[in-house]
Amino acid sequence: MTFYQFSKTVVNSILRPLYRIEVRGIENFPKSGGVLLCTNHISNLDPPVVGITCPRPVSFMAKEELFRVPILKSILPNVKAFPVKRGMSDRGALRKGLSLLKEGEVLGLFPEGTRSKTGKIGKGLAGAGFFALRSDAEIIPCAIIGPYKPFKKLRVVYGKPIDFTGLKKEKISVEDATEIIMGEIKKIIDTHQD
Repeated sequence: MTFYQFSKTVVNSILRPLYRIEVRGIENFPKSGGVLLCTNHISNLDPPVVGITCPRPVSFMAKEELFRVPILKSILPNVKAFPVKRGMSDRGALRKGLSLLKEGEVLGLFPEGTRSKTGKIGKGLAGAGFFALRSDAEIIPCAIIGPYKPFKKLRVVYGKPIDFTGLKKEKISVEDATEIIMGEIKKIIDTHQD
């Protein structure tokens, strides 16, 4: 068992019963090939929640500062996280993300870049559109529908792949591509809220 699998088992045994996590749309998730997984961001617990509900291992970009925290700097790389500099275009992180997608891995992104304080979906940053247009990965929108309150139901919904084939031919901007992805995440939230 790898450290990733071990961590997933431990975190799953704690978070799933605590937040009564319900997963929907898992059949929409591609069984193989590169996947760009784009999710809304409402809590610091979002990465582990997506990690335990996703049927395949997920690599996340994590803010560079976390890799300076003594205990985290040894754990994060072992759970497939890699650093990204915030507030600037980090070419190294972009190259790493594209490389993972090309190798048939799952790259998890929170396009808003930061947690929503209100729980409402915010504006996405251009990174999601960049990966969607520059790779051949399947784009899967995902919504975490909270709140994170012990023993209240938390729902994770995986949407159908977004087809960017025609949009790539139209040469749309990365900003427009991100807006399309954010629109799909919002649709999932609107459809699956009780």
